Amino acid sequence: MSVIEVAGNKLPDPAILFALLLALVWAVSWAMSGLVFNEIDPRTGQAIQVKNLLAPTALTDFTAKMVNIFVTFPPLGVVLVAMLGLGVAEYTGFINAGLRKILAITPRVLLTPVLVAVGVLSHVAVDAGYVLVIPLGAVIFYAAGRHPLAGIAAAFAGVSGGFSATFFVPSSLDPLLAGLTQVAARLSSDPAAASLVINPLNNYYFTTASTLLVVLIGWFLTDKVIEPRLNRTTPVDGDPAGLPKMDALQANEIKGLRWAGIAMLASLALLVFSFMPEGSAWRSPDTRELTHSSAPLMQSIVALIFIFFLIPGVVYGYVAGTAKSHRDIVKGMSHAMSGMGYYIVMAFFCAQFIYAFGQSNLGALVAIKGALWLKEMAFPMGVTLTGIVLLTGMVNLFVGSASAKWALIGAVMVPMLMELGVSPDMTQAAYRVGDSSTNIITPLLPYFPLIIVFCRKYVQSTGIGTLIALMLPYSLALLTLWTMFLLGFWALDIPLGIGSTYTYPAPA
Repeated sequence: MSVIEVAGNKLPDPAILFALLLALVWAVSWAMSGLVFNEIDPRTGQAIQVKNLLAPTALTDFTAKMVNIFVTFPPLGVVLVAMLGLGVAEYTGFINAGLRKILAITPRVLLTPVLVAVGVLSHVAVDAGYVLVIPLGAVIFYAAGRHPLAGIAAAFAGVSGGFSATFFVPSSLDPLLAGLTQVAARLSSDPAAASLVINPLNNYYFTTASTLLVVLIGWFLTDKVIEPRLNRTTPVDGDPAGLPKMDALQANEIKGLRWAGIAMLASLALLVFSFMPEGSAWRSPDTRELTHSSAPLMQSIVALIFIFFLIPGVVYGYVAGTAKSHRDIVKGMSHAMSGMGYYIVMAFFCAQFIYAFGQSNLGALVAIKGALWLKEMAFPMGVTLTGIVLLTGMVNLFVGSASAKWALIGAVMVPMLMELGVSPDMTQAAYRVGDSSTNIITPLLPYFPLIIVFCRKYVQSTGIGTLIALMLPYSLALLTLWTMFLLGFWALDIPLGIGSTYTYPAPA
């Protein structure tokens, strides 16, 4: 464990990592631009050639396009727009009160599965689960006479171990990963990939079904393995007077939740009513289908996430008294944007790297060579997909950001597997399994130190090793069973999500 921690801490920040990779792409493109390759580029019908990005015309072209490369980077606008609505819902207290309400009415026997499920649900507010659900998990377990660290472990397993699961409601991670997948898919040497559109809900059925798997794993391990071991080996020695208590919902919060729920249901009913008619403007103008990539409904997923959290957030704020005027609503959006500064910086360098990687033809060369090697090795597709999961899980121990990892891995994996007939949707799903499974055992997770602080309120000797040992059974179980779950989806040909396929090109 100490080796992983030391090695991981020596890696540069993801933003700087992308800058270094950009410099590496420039250097490699210069070094390989004179080499001759036998592999044929399907886009030109000629032998593939690496372009020298350090040539004067290439450098001036890059600087001229730098701003446009950044502002047209697909994940950028997607994430920022979604966060505007989620920011209001979080700032006014709607998400906080909703999670507390769910946990407060839970029967004791269902405490663990509901806590894990609420951890998964908290993804709609991005990081709210880390700062809200995990400490509340300890509080409600302690109040119920159970070991508080078991509550933290169960909540952590839901929030971070089940990061790629979705509890019916899409999270901001869905359009973020889909945007990066689309960018990576267009690096393919197939000319048709240049116009490929990835649906933000391309893994929605799989990730929703995965919620049940994550909950069952968390429930079994917490109640049958983790808590019995904690009761034997780890006594609670925190100051009883300083241990937190779960506050009951106040009258204004209950009233706010009621009216916010009504507003959300009314908005949903209005949407359903508007897209049901055959002539609905939400439908594809060509096929009249709702789930076709050209349908305005599918193209409006991010805008709908914004609206469906903005409306109840505003209603809750005014009814509960947490928002006095429109200025508080704007303040909530501003607060959300202030927390996105780091992401914007990372997105800038990520966009430049991905653009340069595509222009150099290195991605196409790696994809073609990798596909040819995989064909020669003749690995079963199940083995190849399992390899993607394991590779992602390993990289996750050193690079904490889900988007940073996918930008790095996806730029190679997506076009390479497209050459073998595997759809970007399937590759993305395999990535999500590996990414989530090892989140809970990497000290490089930004919230890892915070969770140790939560644990020390109850067990003062808690350290990094304590938390890793606590979460390792969850990580191994998720990595194994979730991979099998994905392979089961593939074997039974169950759709991964809306507009998704298993093969590339997609069947007619």
